[in-house]
Amino acid sequence: MQERSGLISIAVPCFNEQKGIRHFVETLTPVLETLGHPYEILFVDDGSTDDTLAILTVLANADPRLKVIGLTRNFGKEAALTAALDFVSGDAVIPMDADLQDPVELVPCMVARWEAGAEIVLAHRQARPGDSAARRWAARRFYRIISRLSAIPIPADVGDFRLIDRKVVECVRQLPEKTRFMKGILAWPGFHSETLEFTRPPRQTGGSKWPLWKLFNFALDGIFSFSTAPLRVWTYLGVALSLFSLGYLLWVMGKTLLLGVDVPGYASTLSVILFFNGIILIGLGILGEYLGRVFVEVKGRPVYLVKSTVGFDTKT
Repeated sequence: MQERSGLISIAVPCFNEQKGIRHFVETLTPVLETLGHPYEILFVDDGSTDDTLAILTVLANADPRLKVIGLTRNFGKEAALTAALDFVSGDAVIPMDADLQDPVELVPCMVARWEAGAEIVLAHRQARPGDSAARRWAARRFYRIISRLSAIPIPADVGDFRLIDRKVVECVRQLPEKTRFMKGILAWPGFHSETLEFTRPPRQTGGSKWPLWKLFNFALDGIFSFSTAPLRVWTYLGVALSLFSLGYLLWVMGKTLLLGVDVPGYASTLSVILFFNGIILIGLGILGEYLGRVFVEVKGRPVYLVKSTVGFDTKT
């Protein structure tokens, strides 16, 4: 067994969490006290429009183990988590949500696995009773699709809640892409991983900040960021349609030579034109998705901007 006594960092992206942030700290802190490790809790306020940042500032000023980063605006959870990984100091890092849907009781189990040699400890959601049936169905479909399309294995039903060793954090910090799909980015380095099973509890406060349309766009980011399969599909589809068109052309020529010329039907011609125009537009849309991501990367803008920090020394 590998003995470790390093710092444990909890990374918490926050957006409009004023109702539950104190309860989160009060629930998490006693669990961290039992670990036998020094710890820090790093909050990243992602441009909250309520009093989340003010409350976090008060909490951090009262407890030196709490640190706060305030972003200049809402950059999105993926950017906030990126900022957290850039600023944490721990030998092991555990990203968590502030709504307590990531059970704090799993943290000691994760640390125990890490002490035993695991470099990544995944928290696999066996059930999600707090989510709607539509959301659960969409999640299953997404993980099934991306597991088939992605060039790297992305664990199904595993969110950002996991333990990652410092060496994994350093690898992730080297990845420069601006469109951040953190589930894929955290899986990309590899390393030895183990899995813990849990049932995700209902949200303690507030509601989901991820409506279905936003989840759909997030799923597209994941697919287009970690797979070129959509582009390859259109190559295969183009070849298949070309062969079909050639066969149909030969059939029409043979029918015309043998049976004479029929008066072409307006409805069938229009249907064929509309069908192939739809295919072309879908293909252009997929090309546009990839081109848009190239455009974002080429501009080279930062993933996030920091407005304020609390609890860091002057060197940070």
